[in-house]
Amino acid sequence: MLKIEKLAGIDIGSNAIRLLLVNVITEQNNNQPPSFKKSALVRVPIRLGADTFLSGKISEENKIRMVKAMEAFKLLMEVHGVKKYKACATSAMREASNGNEVAKEIFEKTSVKIDIIDGKKEAKIIFGTDLSTVITVKNTYLYVDVGGGSTEITLFSKGKIINSKSFKIGTVRLLDDHKEFKNIWKSMELWVKENTKNLKRISVIGSGGNINKIFKISGKPIGKPLYLSYIKNQLEFLSNLTYEERITQLDLNPDRADVIIPATKIYLSIMEWSGANKIFVPKIGLADGIVKELYYEK
Repeated sequence: MLKIEKLAGIDIGSNAIRLLLVNVITEQNNNQPPSFKKSALVRVPIRLGADTFLSGKISEENKIRMVKAMEAFKLLMEVHGVKKYKACATSAMREASNGNEVAKEIFEKTSVKIDIIDGKKEAKIIFGTDLSTVITVKNTYLYVDVGGGSTEITLFSKGKIINSKSFKIGTVRLLDDHKEFKNIWKSMELWVKENTKNLKRISVIGSGGNINKIFKISGKPIGKPLYLSYIKNQLEFLSNLTYEERITQLDLNPDRADVIIPATKIYLSIMEWSGANKIFVPKIGLADGIVKELYYEK
């Protein structure tokens, strides 16, 4: 007999806010692990990073939009019969001077509680997702999650985490060519090179909306990697298109068409620094990890 329960994860990022609805299916009297089936994904393009990384705080306009988004998400969860949910906010709310104040106001108006998590917690949640479709225990991988405000890098070998670090380099930040990013970029380069210098046959696992879109454009089946040469060519191809052409020719959302270039630069650079020749894209993210953490907490 099957048991089906619906869970939800809310990912409040720097470039958008996402609600993921998942059916968790377990077979009673069976020791097999549960199956997590995506029911629906709703993405709202609220770019909090454009506020935080420029002015240091979330604007009144985006605060109002967030309240409305959480009200809508709450209604969607009710009509879908969601049993439990969790909402997590990352770098944009974490660094905003009024981040906690905004989270408190949203809770008072919508009853949606937002956990503002740090980079290590974010990486841990994402890493808790199912990577079995792309990894083998004997190999070494760099798990790279590129968001709007930060890049989380986790090195793991033989199925165990060796080291992990969060860098304040993200796609929305890089749209503003600030001098301080050069220093952070250099520190990220040094970290990757130092942590991979004695390792061979490294592959990258890419996470984030931009690498998912690049993978979709490639037409490759899930489980097959993209190679360094393809990422290089894709960066050149994207850079030669105007913002408008990226929307019309590649069917990109307006809030994806600008950040996809800095995102591709980050993935490509990390591949080159580490000597990785391929990148796997399992199409997982923070919302997926939130749902799995929520399920196993009980």
